[in-house]
Amino acid sequence: MVIWDLWQRRLAVHRGQGTMASDSKKTVLVTGCSSGIGLKIAVQLAKDPQERYYVIATMRDLGKRGKLEAEVGESLNKTLEIRQLDVTKEDSVKQCLDALPCQTVDILVNNAGVGQIGPIESLSMEDMRKVFETNFFGVVHLIKEVLPGMKKRGSGHIVVISSIIGLQGVIFNDIYAASKFAIEGFCECLAVQLLKFNIFVSMIEPGPVNTEFEMKLLEEVSRSDFPGADADTIRYFKDIYLPSAHEIFVSMGQTPEAVAKATVKVIGMRQPVFRHQTNALYTPLTALKYADNTGNLSVRTFYNLLFNYGTLFHCSLGFLRCITCNCFRRRVMPV
Repeated sequence: MVIWDLWQRRLAVHRGQGTMASDSKKTVLVTGCSSGIGLKIAVQLAKDPQERYYVIATMRDLGKRGKLEAEVGESLNKTLEIRQLDVTKEDSVKQCLDALPCQTVDILVNNAGVGQIGPIESLSMEDMRKVFETNFFGVVHLIKEVLPGMKKRGSGHIVVISSIIGLQGVIFNDIYAASKFAIEGFCECLAVQLLKFNIFVSMIEPGPVNTEFEMKLLEEVSRSDFPGADADTIRYFKDIYLPSAHEIFVSMGQTPEAVAKATVKVIGMRQPVFRHQTNALYTPLTALKYADNTGNLSVRTFYNLLFNYGTLFHCSLGFLRCITCNCFRRRVMPV
């Protein structure tokens, strides 16, 4: 009886929309769709074989919509439309949500985010706050805005593209990690109370992802001077961290398509999971943190791998690169 009531309520909300979203489709709002993971999520949802979704693909700068339009093809303005949204601007959020059919969001996918790496001494407080404005407060604001409607309908799904760095800190990613830790804690609290309203929260936690954004970020910081940081720290960053980070991306990095596919799978679940790590190669690294409640195991392991056992570290990545290459997989995996 409860299930029937919920279904009737959902139908009542969708009836009379009179726009492109049909009664049977769930309205999905995705942020940060101009490139990378957000673009791929939007395209995969719009091209869903069962046509379950109507996608509101948003981006801060509509001048960058060309790539999304090209990839979504004939689905544009049929199962996907593009709208402007800057998650750090309250008026932009309000304008976007107010313009939606019946102001309804069944599924919210918080993907928009910014990165920041480098010695902490060289980062300005203003730049640190910008990371939190997007990665934390931008997500919180959107969730805050869509929750009343979801609670009223008695259904909804909030998806946050977090990071494995939201579980395990990584050297020279201090502020980015802090923003992801913050949103992880926020969502853990929220997930419990929202189950009472039949609203699910899901954290998608990729490891390294090979996007234009990530590669450009690594290239830019390699050319920086990092004023305020001491010479030894800069040397550790440029000579040890950056080469190791590049090697990790090459060995263990996923494509945006792979992360999007994992995200769409979670969105399609009847009982969506709270946490989903998209890269199984990272599971042993995060497990170190929970294997020792003093924290020494993970901290000292990462320290030794970077600073004392560099050869072992590089050999391990070479091994991972070997066993994860497509050629090797075809030979050892059953058909």
